[in-house]
Amino acid sequence: MSASKRIPKIPFWAQIVAGLAIGVLLGWLARSQDIGWLKETLTQLGGIFVQLLKLAVAPLVFFAILVSITNLRKVNNAARLAAQTLVWFMITSLIAVAIGLGIGLLTNPGAGTGLTPEDGKAPEHQGSWIDFLTGIIPTDVVTPFTELNVLQIVFMAAVAGIAALALGEKAQPILSLSESVLELLQKALWWVIRLAPIGTAGLIGKAIVTYGWDLVGKYATFTADVYIGCALVLFGVYPLLLATVAKVNPLQFFKGAWPAIQLAFVSRSSVGTMPVTQRVTERLGVPKEYASFAVPFGATTKMDGCAAIYPALAAIFIAQIFDVQLGVKEYLLIAFVSVIGSAATAGLTGATVMLTLTLSTLGLPLEGVGLLMAIDPILDMIRTATNVAGQALVPVLVSAREKILDLDKYASASASPIDDREPVAAGAEEKVAVAV
Repeated sequence: MSASKRIPKIPFWAQIVAGLAIGVLLGWLARSQDIGWLKETLTQLGGIFVQLLKLAVAPLVFFAILVSITNLRKVNNAARLAAQTLVWFMITSLIAVAIGLGIGLLTNPGAGTGLTPEDGKAPEHQGSWIDFLTGIIPTDVVTPFTELNVLQIVFMAAVAGIAALALGEKAQPILSLSESVLELLQKALWWVIRLAPIGTAGLIGKAIVTYGWDLVGKYATFTADVYIGCALVLFGVYPLLLATVAKVNPLQFFKGAWPAIQLAFVSRSSVGTMPVTQRVTERLGVPKEYASFAVPFGATTKMDGCAAIYPALAAIFIAQIFDVQLGVKEYLLIAFVSVIGSAATAGLTGATVMLTLTLSTLGLPLEGVGLLMAIDPILDMIRTATNVAGQALVPVLVSAREKILDLDKYASASASPIDDREPVAAGAEEKVAVAV
């Protein structure tokens, strides 16, 4: 068959959109016609996709953090870069939570919903500051992997990475093995990512089958608030920072970061999107050695959607349902939790732990979490897209400020799909050696 007669390859974004549309259609059909086998099929498709993502999370996080820390030895002024990364994580989180609070105070999302405290129920898994602080250090090396406690996995990986740096050449065999295992895991995860259109159809279809459209009326204001808040951060705050701090073209950033943002929207997993996020960050001109530190670090701690905008709005929503008055002190506590406790979200689908941490800090009833569980899958898509965009943004900001951003690569970054065989541009390693 001649090349001109071959079936054209469907772009990945079009596959995602098709998956969304098919999922909505099949979900509506299964619910309206009460088709049992179709309901079960959609549930299984979505569940298998999420399970495959989770299967790779524990080892991926461990080896990504370990390798990223050891890669900092190749970067001039690594401590300065790491400190600036953390500072910009905090700055953008504060801006995001301020926007969430502002929208919540203007719109009163809990008013007129018809929901009552009896509609809620306490979640099975809760977050508290004691659990957060004591839960960082594992009791053994196996349980964090079997129970998928990402915070403890990050702790062990950080300790191992710092120890490897201290050992120097003696640790080189372990580092070489870790880099090979990380590449293997990323290759396997690429195969899972290719299944995203099918997983999307299952996840969306399952949500519609389970909850239908009845929720739209009750949660219309709250849902709109979350999407508007995330849109303001995505298309307002981030472009402003790119134009004023990094002094680069904001449209070019979204063009280059689009593959990661669209995958985050449908997968609802920052960690699952991490390989794509790192590739687009390098594509935007961030040195590979720095990107390999900043992106994994951000995928487990940088959550402007899940840990800033969402808990701020959710706290106001739940307080109004339970008729609890919030004051300036409570709003400051929400901002504090958003900046310090964002690691509790751990880059997995959903933000329940972060929400329970916020509610327990404010003294709000944890039963309020049950009010939001039904609408959570729809909200989590835009939250995760915002998370991932922020995880790519900060390395660009820091690299631009420190004069190590490859402006030619940034200007030529395209929105074409990331391929798992896409080579890293030559010269990335040399670029990172430029003195700050």
